[in-house]
Amino acid sequence: MQLLTKPHNYPGRLIVVEGIDGSGKSTQAFLLQQWLQAKGFRVVFTEWNSSLLVKSTTKQAKKKNRLTPTTFSLLHCTDFADRLMYRVIPPLKAGMIVIADRYAFTAFARDCARGVDPQWVRRLYGFAIRPDIAFYFRVPVEVSLERIANARAQLKFYEAGMDTGLSKDINECFRLFQSEVIRQYDQMVEEFGLQVMDATETIEVQQKKVRAIVQEMLADYDPERGRRRQVRVTEEASTAKGGSQR
Repeated sequence: MQLLTKPHNYPGRLIVVEGIDGSGKSTQAFLLQQWLQAKGFRVVFTEWNSSLLVKSTTKQAKKKNRLTPTTFSLLHCTDFADRLMYRVIPPLKAGMIVIADRYAFTAFARDCARGVDPQWVRRLYGFAIRPDIAFYFRVPVEVSLERIANARAQLKFYEAGMDTGLSKDINECFRLFQSEVIRQYDQMVEEFGLQVMDATETIEVQQKKVRAIVQEMLADYDPERGRRRQVRVTEEASTAKGGSQR
């Protein structure tokens, strides 16, 4: 039932980056995208909670603090389904490389950290396709907190898990909530074959390792396979149609 355990059949490649806030995953995804494009690959980038279908609804609900863990999960799953249908699968069918900044694993980690049943969440995302590579940038909570503090004035309400009521102090709540998110990610490493990256290393060292892994994955990559298959189908259909008319 869970497609995340089965390789997809599309000619393209799906690369996912995961990790808690402040892990540096987005930076690594951006650098990877630039590198692949410089090498001539066709690349599409997509990120979590970006579907126009539900983005405004989620934003308004967050402002009013009306999201229960289950509602939160359902909204994000709707966002994910819309992006998968229109921003992930079509490029994969066309033989392109898709880089996703967060995938279903984010829901598994965050929703379960908020108390949602793990099996329920996994069944909810049972339609998701399996990535070719899923990087998990692992970083200690304190390092993450320091990076965020250096980047902006304050933590965000849901980022810190303030809706969980773990602590009234936003920094302490962040530590408690994100520690549980890390625990959930760690449990998924073996379950889904996540590629663990040490996110405390320098940006350059991490990117070098990411590129090496991706380059190995692309050894048998044939972006034209989908096009050739489509041409064959079209030609076969045309031949069959012509033969039926004689």
